[in-house]
Amino acid sequence: MSQAVQSRQEPAEETMSTFDQDVDRSTLYRYMGAHPFPEGVRFAVWAPNATEVSVISDGNGWSRGKDMLQPSESGVWSGFIQGAVPGTRYKYAIRSKNGYYIEKSDPFAFATEHRPNTASVTWNIRGFDWQDDDWIQRRAETDWLQAPVSVYELHPGSWKRPEDGREFFNYRELAHQIGDYVAEMGYTHVQLMPITEHPFDGSWGYQTTGYFAPTSRFGSPDDFQYFVDHLHQRNIGVLLDWVPGHFPTDGHGLAEFDGTKLYEHADPRKGFHPDWNTLIFNYGRREVSEFLLSSARFWCDVYHIDGLRVDAVASMLYLDYSRKEGEWIPNEHGGRENLEAIEFLKDFNTVMHREFPGVVTVAEESTDWPGVSRPVYDGGLGFTMKWDMGWMNDTLRFMRRDAVHRSWHLNDLTFRSVYAYTENFMLPLSHDEVVHGKKSLVGQMPGDQWQQFANLRLLYGMQFLAPGKKLMFMGDEIAQWVEWNHDGEIDWKLRLFETHEGVRNLIRDLNYLYVNQEALHTTDFSHNGFQWIVGDDHTNCVMAYIRQTEDASEQLLVVCNLTPTPRHDYRIGVTAPGYYRELLNTDAACYSGSGIGNNGGVYSQPNSCHGRDQSVPLQVPPLSVSVFERVGGARS
Repeated sequence: MSQAVQSRQEPAEETMSTFDQDVDRSTLYRYMGAHPFPEGVRFAVWAPNATEVSVISDGNGWSRGKDMLQPSESGVWSGFIQGAVPGTRYKYAIRSKNGYYIEKSDPFAFATEHRPNTASVTWNIRGFDWQDDDWIQRRAETDWLQAPVSVYELHPGSWKRPEDGREFFNYRELAHQIGDYVAEMGYTHVQLMPITEHPFDGSWGYQTTGYFAPTSRFGSPDDFQYFVDHLHQRNIGVLLDWVPGHFPTDGHGLAEFDGTKLYEHADPRKGFHPDWNTLIFNYGRREVSEFLLSSARFWCDVYHIDGLRVDAVASMLYLDYSRKEGEWIPNEHGGRENLEAIEFLKDFNTVMHREFPGVVTVAEESTDWPGVSRPVYDGGLGFTMKWDMGWMNDTLRFMRRDAVHRSWHLNDLTFRSVYAYTENFMLPLSHDEVVHGKKSLVGQMPGDQWQQFANLRLLYGMQFLAPGKKLMFMGDEIAQWVEWNHDGEIDWKLRLFETHEGVRNLIRDLNYLYVNQEALHTTDFSHNGFQWIVGDDHTNCVMAYIRQTEDASEQLLVVCNLTPTPRHDYRIGVTAPGYYRELLNTDAACYSGSGIGNNGGVYSQPNSCHGRDQSVPLQVPPLSVSVFERVGGARS
C-alpha cells in the first residue's frame, strides 16, 4: 500500500463528510470498514479516544505510520489508500491516550484470515450474481405465522467432514450436500449456528469477533453467498444464529478497542458477563447500538438471509441475570430491567421487519417476559417468534420418566395449554439439549432399547403435532447415540441400522404431513386451532386432541399413548361421523415400530363419548402418536 492520498482523490460518494451528515444509521457497513474501488481502498474506523490511527497491512510491511487515517468530529478515522487491492490482509494500529499502541481487527471487516490468525481482509462483497429473485418475492408474500416452518439447526463444521484430509467442507460443497439432504427430509429452513467470525472453535460461534464476516473456516464471502443462493433456489430458507448479547475479550477484537471501554460498559457490574467470561455491549451508547443494528441488517441485505435467531435474549433483558445481590446496578427506576437493551431489541425488530419483508426474527428467551413476539406498536419487543423453552423443559422432563410414573405427571404436557397462545412459539429441540453431559435425545429416553426408540418417536410426534413452529438439531433425526461433538461429525453410519433409519423416515414423513396439512400450521398461534378431547386419563395415560383450520373445514384427530402398553378398542369421541383414515402412526413397521395400528383407518360409531355423539374404537399402539383424518360420511 502507498501513503494515504488527499481527500480530493477519494470517491466523492464515500467521503466522511457524507458519513458525518444524515445517513441511515443502520447501514453503517456501507461507509465503515474497508471498501475497494478501482484506484484503491477507503478505510474508516470509529476510535474516538485514539490519538493516532494507521492501517498496517501486507502492502506496507505491517509498519505503523505509513498509511495514516485522519480523524473527524464524530471520532471516525478515515482515509483512501491508493493501490490497495481486495484480498489484502490488514489491521488498525491505534495509539491510545496513554501513548501505547494496540493492533485491532476491523470491527466492520467483510472477511478475515483463517484462525488462529486474526487479521482482517479487504473484500468486494457486492460482486455476486444472485439468482434467488423468485424466492425473495415469495418470502415477502408469505405470512410465516400461518405457513409451515420446520427448521433444521446445524453446525456447518460438524455436520459432515471431508474424507480427503481437509478440516472442513467449503460453503459451496455444503450448499449442495445440505440442500439435497434438507430437501429430501422436507424441512423448510436451515438454521446455522453462528457463522460470524470467531476465534475459538469451542465457543461454537457464540463468542463473535467478526460481526460482518462469515467465518473463513468454510471459505470466502463469495462462497457463503453461493450457499445461501443455492438453498434459496431449492426453496429452503436460511436463518442465522446472531449474538448481540455479549462479546469475547480477545485482544484483536472489540474489547477496549481504542484503549478505553468503547463498546462495553466500564463498570463490570454492567459490562462483564459472569456465565461466559465475556463483555456486554453498552446498548445505551448510540454508536454501539447502531453498530449492532447495522450487523443485523447487513446479513439480510448483503447475504439475503431470511431471519435471525437472537441468542440469550433473557441475559440482555435483565440487569441481574446470573448475578447476586450487590453484583448489579438497578436501572434509573430502581428495577432490574435493562432499559437500554429493551429499546435496542425494539429498534432491531422494527428495522428488520420494515426493511426486509418476510424476514423473521426469533428470540431465545427463557423467562416469562411479556410480549416478546408481540408488535412494538402494541407494547411488545417485536420478535416474529419466541422459542418455547417451557415446552422443551416440561416435555423432556416427562419423557425421561419411566412409564410407570407418567400417569401422575400428565400436567407436564397439558400445562402448556394455559399459555400456548400468549406468544408465537417455536418448539425447539436444539443443540443445547444434547451437550454438557445431558446425553443424546435417544440416550435420555427410559426403558430398554426398543422403548428408547419408541419414546423418541413419540417425542417427535408430539413436537410436530402440537401447535407451534418446529426446530430440530442435526443428528437427532437419526437417533444419534452420542452427544454432539463440535470436533466430529454426525454418526452417519447409523443409517445402516433399521432402528435409526426408521426414525429418519419418521421425521421425513412428519415434515411432509406438517407441510401439507393446513390444520397443522395455519393455526399454530390461534386458540381456534386446538381442542382437547382427552387430557386427564391417568389410568391409561392416553391423550387425544383435535388440530384444525380456523374455520374447522379441516380437522385432524391426534392420539398419544404415553406408556408401552397398547390400548385395544380405546374409544375416543369425535365431532362428526365418517371414516377416520390413519395418516401417520409412529409405531408403524416402516419406522421400526411394532406395527400395531388400525389397518388404515376406522369408521365412527353412534356411541357417545367425551361429550360427543360419535366415537371411534381405536387400537392405540404403545409409546406412539397416531393421526387421523375424517374422509367421507358414516358407513352405509
